[in-house]
Amino acid sequence: MEDSRRGSSSTPQSRRIMVIADPTRESAAALQYALSHAVLEQDELILVHVENNGGSWKNAFSSFLRLPSSSSSSNTSGSSQGAANFNASTANAASSLASEIGQGEGNFLEHMRRISETAQPKVPVHAECITMEGIKATAILLHGEKLGVDVIIIGQRRTISSSLLGSRRPGGSLRGSKGVDTAEYLIENSKCTCVGVQKKGQNGGYVLNTKTHKNFWLLA
Repeated sequence: MEDSRRGSSSTPQSRRIMVIADPTRESAAALQYALSHAVLEQDELILVHVENNGGSWKNAFSSFLRLPSSSSSSNTSGSSQGAANFNASTANAASSLASEIGQGEGNFLEHMRRISETAQPKVPVHAECITMEGIKATAILLHGEKLGVDVIIIGQRRTISSSLLGSRRPGGSLRGSKGVDTAEYLIENSKCTCVGVQKKGQNGGYVLNTKTHKNFWLLA
């Protein structure tokens, strides 16, 4: 954990940023946000997939995980720290990799790792798959604490039912495994910062949720 805190007054501190990796459009949006707006070159990126019974992931990323060009990144430089690290060549290369996903059988976690390394070549990227014992949100929290992560980023699909059922009780108790919205629970109960990400179309930007900021709109 000490490694994630290193730094000085003149050098930004490194952080461990964990992105929850699933074969879904929401997870693709979370990774895109992390690479273009959150990750700095001194940070460490950890992709974590929690084994569960997910659906088909084919074509989940190909039309969704398009990394912004250098021009669009510069437009958001005031609010997005990682955008300055992009250039046209890496963005185009990452988009090319993204288009490969869903074109055949393969390991989506490996694809996400390759995209991350292409988009942020100076950032150490690790991909892990853990087994869920009980509830997914709990497994993520425990693993994040074990790794000493500073930020958790997760794709979020907000619905009326998730708002009603996915909230937390005071003290962080779960309301039963079937009714728990993983993103909402992580946002409210994670000891570190947790960002829930929703992408609004191809160029519509992101809606971000944290414990202190709800429905914050960030342009792509």
